[in-house]
Amino acid sequence: LFTLAELKVIQGLAAVSMASARTGMIRNSLRHVADFARRAVEDAAGVGTIPKLERMYQFKITLRNSQPPIWRRIQIRDCTLDKLHEHIQTAMGWRNCHLNHFRVGDRRYGDPELLYENFAEFDYEYSTCTKLSSILPKSGERFQFEYEYDFGDSWYHDVLFEGCVRAERGIQYPICVEGARACPPEDVGGLMGYREFLEAIADADHERHDEFL
Repeated sequence: LFTLAELKVIQGLAAVSMASARTGMIRNSLRHVADFARRAVEDAAGVGTIPKLERMYQFKITLRNSQPPIWRRIQIRDCTLDKLHEHIQTAMGWRNCHLNHFRVGDRRYGDPELLYENFAEFDYEYSTCTKLSSILPKSGERFQFEYEYDFGDSWYHDVLFEGCVRAERGIQYPICVEGARACPPEDVGGLMGYREFLEAIADADHERHDEFL
């Protein structure tokens, strides 16, 4: 058995030694050693330290540019991005009335049945079969990506993976453990429309006060 520090040293030495290997066979063997050590480090330092059945993925979802911020923190099991969409809808308070997609790095992920008109044009990946465990760092490091809901109002959410936690006995998952502030109403016109909405319902003399109430 090796300690985490020893595994990191082995990984580094194998990677450096590949450059000066005398033969292709030795170089290939060193590559296998480096890859094995890398995977072992990831398992020891990351999500692999929690058994799969007990592993919960924790996310902080923040409605981008909302001031003060509207946010939720959720804990969920490994699932598809399409299922994560459902969890975000429930936790934030949206009603799942509009289209959505995720952007992870330079890749978009969406439901092919809902986005069929643009699925090929925008080179979408399938959110319906892409699991969280396939896109998140195996090291368990924090990682952020984007979720957009309603392409008209354009509600952009920053989805921050905060790491994995061990499931607690007696808790039913998925669960929203923290959050702040109410979700805007559907079809209110994005953040600009929401600001007008808040001003109107707070001012009885506003011309749209009764309409928004």
